Amino acid sequence: MRPKSFTEVFMSKNKLKKFEAILDFPHVYENYDPKHPKLIRSKDEVVDLKGNWNQGHFNNEYPIILELACGRGEYTEALAEAYPYINFVGVDVKGARIWKGATNTMNKGLKNAAFLRTRIEQLDLFIGKEEVDSIWITFPDPFLRESKENKRLTSPRFLNMYKNILKQGAIIHLKTDDPTLYQFTLDTLSAYQGASVLYHNEDIYSSPLPYPELEYKTYYERNHLADGRKIKYVRFTIN
Repeated sequence: MRPKSFTEVFMSKNKLKKFEAILDFPHVYENYDPKHPKLIRSKDEVVDLKGNWNQGHFNNEYPIILELACGRGEYTEALAEAYPYINFVGVDVKGARIWKGATNTMNKGLKNAAFLRTRIEQLDLFIGKEEVDSIWITFPDPFLRESKENKRLTSPRFLNMYKNILKQGAIIHLKTDDPTLYQFTLDTLSAYQGASVLYHNEDIYSSPLPYPELEYKTYYERNHLADGRKIKYVRFTIN
């Protein structure tokens, strides 16, 4: 095994520092062990927020919107800042990525933003039935191999879970640069009972944006645009 380079060692230590830092954030919740579905906040506080995010964390009755595969949490941060009377929860399994959004929202005093570090496959262990008003899926891993279609966040297994945690009529948004995931989503929704595509566009920046929320750009989206990729969007419900 070759020795690690200086850059690899630096990046590894930097990640560890971020992991340690988010343990002190009061608006970050983590599940360390997939086999034991409990949430930890502030290093050792065990909390149960399923069905109680409004009162258990936000202390209000505002609508709740999830950002799945939130990465650095740019959408959670931007939307929380733009819509102070809506609660936003960014979800991702990568703690080092969440650190950025968690730090920014804390520094800005955005009390309507929180982060949940867990596998999205386990989302319904920590979110209650009909607790969520809307979902954003922002530039998720497209899992391009056909053998991994089931891991795509718009596959039927995930739609079934979303249907359980979403309120009736709730809107789901997918923003992606990947044509395979885009077409897969449209095909899946076409076959999924109760699904309705409200709007879709394979190149949203080729004309004026139909919805103001689309103007916010994640780190990955800016990179994709710099590479000349087209940004795609699907807006749908699964009643």
